Amino acid sequence: MRIVLIGEAMLELSQRGEHWHMGHGGDTLNTALHLARAGHDVGFLTALGSDPLSAGLIDRWRAEGLDTALVLHHPDRSTGLYAISTDDRGERSFAYWRDQSAARAMFALPDAARALDQAAQADMIAFSLITLAILPPQGREALYALARSVRQRGGQVAFDGNYRARLWADGAEALEERDHAIALATLGLPTLDDEVLLSGETDADAVAAHWQALGCSETVVKLGERGCRLADGAIAAPPEILDPVDTSGAGDAFNAGYLGARMKGATPVEAAQAGHVLAGWTVMRPGAIPDRDP
Repeated sequence: MRIVLIGEAMLELSQRGEHWHMGHGGDTLNTALHLARAGHDVGFLTALGSDPLSAGLIDRWRAEGLDTALVLHHPDRSTGLYAISTDDRGERSFAYWRDQSAARAMFALPDAARALDQAAQADMIAFSLITLAILPPQGREALYALARSVRQRGGQVAFDGNYRARLWADGAEALEERDHAIALATLGLPTLDDEVLLSGETDADAVAAHWQALGCSETVVKLGERGCRLADGAIAAPPEILDPVDTSGAGDAFNAGYLGARMKGATPVEAAQAGHVLAGWTVMRPGAIPDRDP
């Protein structure tokens, strides 16, 4: 079954002792790479620059098994960059250089119509609130139209309410776009911490009720080390509590484990455990998308 993720890919500088390591990351990209490593048929719809660093990303993604046929190239813009550092508890802080990234203009490129037509044939598409945040209004409308088309065909639309305040003019705009996306989704993956920051809602049951009332029936609220709240209200705890090395990409890894398992017919409980295991593997290694183990 075909899965297409839509979003921004960025070059990642991560601090390791006194040195910086060049990698890559981005919330939907991280999820796409985990899914590709697990053997799923996964495409990634984004735009990169036309520079050597962008070409290097394409080569690395193909080596991971990710289908890059939907990756567009902007003739003038570059790929975004962020630097990440962690404290003694593995918590992250970021610095970004992405205001003119190629991904922000992905749906204005000449090949965008072709990419959207191909993405519309997927069995599942997935995007996030960060995806919406980087897009101009016309780009958001193009993504909403894609989601509507996939859902009308009987496909799945997964949406992660990944909130980064600095990407939005204000919280009201983010709330409006989030609710628009929720109404088009069949499977929601909000994080309670993001919901607290965005709406002030601190109760996972209330978060799930809001998402489900807008039409997203399978809503899984991520609760950090406590696990997640499933659509039926049950709490699925992780198999163990870990002492993280780096929490970068933990939610993205959970998404991959959960979505991949559900696409293979697993129950929500089984899918949640798959998500917890993959997230646990990720946080015990540096970087948003750690290298495979030998």
